[in-house]
Amino acid sequence: MSKKLYSLSFVMIMALSSAIAGCGSNTNNNTNNSAAATDKPTATNAENTAGNTTSNAAAEPAAGADTSGKITFLTNRTDMIGKEYDEYLKRFNEKYPNIKVEFEASQTDYNQQAKVRMASGELPDVMFIPTIPNSDLPKYFASLDDLGLNDQVTFKDFKSFDGKLYGITTGNSTSGIVYNKKAFADAGITEVPKTWDEFLAACEKLKEKGVIPLASNFKDKWPLNDWVYAVPRVIEGKADFPNEKLNTDTPFTMDNGYGKALGLLRELNEKGYLEKDINSTNWEQSKKDIASGKFAMYFLGNWVINQVIGAGTTADNVGFFPLPYDNSGTPSAPLSPDFFYAVSKNSKSVDAAKVFVKWMIEESGYEDFAGFISPLKGKESSLAQLKEFQSTGVVLQEGTVDDAKVTEISNKAQLDLPAVVQEFVLAKDPQSVFDKWNKAWAKAKKDLGY
Repeated sequence: MSKKLYSLSFVMIMALSSAIAGCGSNTNNNTNNSAAATDKPTATNAENTAGNTTSNAAAEPAAGADTSGKITFLTNRTDMIGKEYDEYLKRFNEKYPNIKVEFEASQTDYNQQAKVRMASGELPDVMFIPTIPNSDLPKYFASLDDLGLNDQVTFKDFKSFDGKLYGITTGNSTSGIVYNKKAFADAGITEVPKTWDEFLAACEKLKEKGVIPLASNFKDKWPLNDWVYAVPRVIEGKADFPNEKLNTDTPFTMDNGYGKALGLLRELNEKGYLEKDINSTNWEQSKKDIASGKFAMYFLGNWVINQVIGAGTTADNVGFFPLPYDNSGTPSAPLSPDFFYAVSKNSKSVDAAKVFVKWMIEESGYEDFAGFISPLKGKESSLAQLKEFQSTGVVLQEGTVDDAKVTEISNKAQLDLPAVVQEFVLAKDPQSVFDKWNKAWAKAKKDLGY
C-alpha cells in the first residue's frame, strides 16, 4: 500500500494524518501533521519507564504462558504476510504457546474496509482503528488500560475517551533531512548543517558539484505536507498552533509559522536548490536519484529511509538529521503516530488479543522493521539513521489533533494547505496568496457562526 496515504492522513486529521508515498505500509496519522509536529518532548528516562511497568503490573490482564485463545489480526501490511509476521508468530508462541494468531490481509483501502466490518458487527480480534470519532471507541473496542502501558506510550490521548485508553500507536514518525552521505562527502560537506545558514551553504556546495540539493517532488503536492503541517508548529514551538486559527480571521501571515515555513521552501526554490523543473517531478524516480546521489536530500518522514535504501544504495550511505529551520542551532522536530492497535470488545479471546497487542508493542521489533520510532517513551531506536537523528539532541514535539471546528472551517473554505504551499512558492507576490486564503477562511468561519 502507498506511503502516500501517510501524508494524506495528516491532512485528514487535520483533516487528518500524513500522506506518504510509496512503500509497503499504509499509514494513518491522526495528528495535526507536524510530521506532524508538537510541543511536548517525548524523552522519558528509563527509571520512570521501569517504575511505571511495576506499578501497573497488578492491573494487567492474565499474560502467563497458559493464556489461551484464537485471534485474528486484520493488517494493512500485506507485504509481511508469510514473511516477517511468521517470524513474529514463532517468537510470540515461544512465550505464549496456547494463543493461535491468524493474520488477515486487507487487500483494499484499510480505513474503508475496517468501517464496513464495524458496520456489520464482524470485527477481527485485533485491528487498527479507522477514522472514527473518539466518542465511538467504546462502542467497538475494549479498554487497554489494564496493559500497564498507560504511562509509557506516546500519544496516549489520541485514541482515548472518558479517561479510558482504546488504542496504542504501532509506531511514530518524525520529519527531517534524509541525505546521501557520499553526495555530501563529494561536495566537501564534512558535518551535517545545524543552522539554516549552514544548510544553505551545504546546498550551494552540492549545486556547484552538479547535484540537485533537495528533491521536493513539488508537482505531486503531498510531499509538501510537512512544510505546511509540521514546520509551522515547530517554528512556533506550539503543538496546538494550527488550532489558533479559530481565534483569528487572518491565520496566514508572513511573520507567523506559516509564512516563515513556506518562506524557507520559497528561498530554496529561488536559489536553485530544488529540481530544475519543479512542475515535472516524479516520485518513484526521485528515490532512485537520491540513492544514486543525483539528488542529495529529501525533507520527509523517516519512513522514506528504507525506500531510498531499497531504490539502490546501502544503508550506511543514507543519513538523517533534523531540518535546521533557523539559526539557533537547537534542533526540534515533529512527532506523529501511525495506525493505532485496538482490540474488539466483542472478541471471544479478549485477554489473548490484549497479550498479543502488548507483545507487538514491547517485543516484536515492528517499529524497527517499519522504520518507526518506538511507541514507548524514551526507547532508543536500533536503526542507524534514527540513532543519528536522536544523537543531535533533537526535541521531538508530540502532535495534536485538529479541533473539529478547524476541520469544518477548512473544508467549507476549500482550504488545501499543500496547494497553498504550491501557490506561495511560485507566486510573484506571496502575500497575495495569503490574502486570498485569509479571506476564504474568514468567510467560512463567519458563515459557520464561529
